[in-house]
Amino acid sequence: FSLTSPAVTESGSLPTEYTCDGASVTLPLSWEGAPTEAQSFAVVMDHIPGPGDTHWYWILYNIPADITSLAQNSVGIGTLGTNSVNAKTEYAPPCSKGPGEKIYTYTLYALSEAPQFSVPASQINRDTLLNAIQNITLASAELNVTYAR
Repeated sequence: FSLTSPAVTESGSLPTEYTCDGASVTLPLSWEGAPTEAQSFAVVMDHIPGPGDTHWYWILYNIPADITSLAQNSVGIGTLGTNSVNAKTEYAPPCSKGPGEKIYTYTLYALSEAPQFSVPASQINRDTLLNAIQNITLASAELNVTYAR
């Protein structure tokens, strides 16, 4: 199970276009080798600067099982969760602060069923999604990128 992007390679530098310094659009993603029993997919883009500190920029779930890619700035596929930048149900581009490169991770989860939540979509954050999928995740794949302002 692998996750790639035509815009950046593993451990490559995230193009400015996908950050707050550019067009603030989502990265195009594609995947292959997902478990055949996957019923849906979910994507999380996050950054963990240190223990107990996590920032997330993109939560997308309920991606249909027959989808194997997301176009740049994809809309109309899946359901958006909140981001940690402004708590809105939208993509919030990274806006790296402080010195040095930061690592941002895109994780794709292949799920055996659609996640179930006890809160409205406007409250689905990274932790809520990860808790909901912990027992239904068949496999996951990551793409790590770096960015420095």
